[in-house]
Amino acid sequence: MKLFLKGERCLTEKCAIERRSYPPGEHGRGRIKQSEYLLQLREKQKARRYYGLLETQFRTYYEKANKQGGITGDNLLRMLETRLDNVVYRLGFAASRAQARQLVRHGHFAVNGRRVNIPSYLVKPGDVIEVKDKSKQMELVVVAAQLPERDVPDYIEVDHSKMTARMTRVPALGEVPYPVQMEPNLVIEFYSR
Repeated sequence: MKLFLKGERCLTEKCAIERRSYPPGEHGRGRIKQSEYLLQLREKQKARRYYGLLETQFRTYYEKANKQGGITGDNLLRMLETRLDNVVYRLGFAASRAQARQLVRHGHFAVNGRRVNIPSYLVKPGDVIEVKDKSKQMELVVVAAQLPERDVPDYIEVDHSKMTARMTRVPALGEVPYPVQMEPNLVIEFYSR
């Protein structure tokens, strides 16, 4: 399934899914029996790879979401959406989530005036995210800002001229723009076995 992980490359015909839409290997075109476990596992892997997390990190997010009150699937996606690397990607300051993660890791962003180099930092409502002054002329950031306009969600206010943004509120499940359909309930069913 095409998850748009490679940024601009996924919009061209060079995307691997466009070239070969079946699994690799001799038995790639064979028929696969669709079991309930297979659907749950695929949905979990899709969400995990979409956000670029390792299995242990994703499991930890599930456990935190399960301890919170409310619907576990909504809590999980809300926490994944408020990660700093994901917010930087949503703002259009990086071409892909992997690039956003690297830019955050190298300290090119500040939250509320303080340098943050932890991609898993959870942005709270009212936090101001800005590109540091020295990083505003970086070629990666400038090129990413000039890519076709990405839909910035309603829960984030962004000023592309000053390269700053503010998280106004916690995102709701319906507001999160996904290029593919996500089913958080299948992820929850997978972990609750």
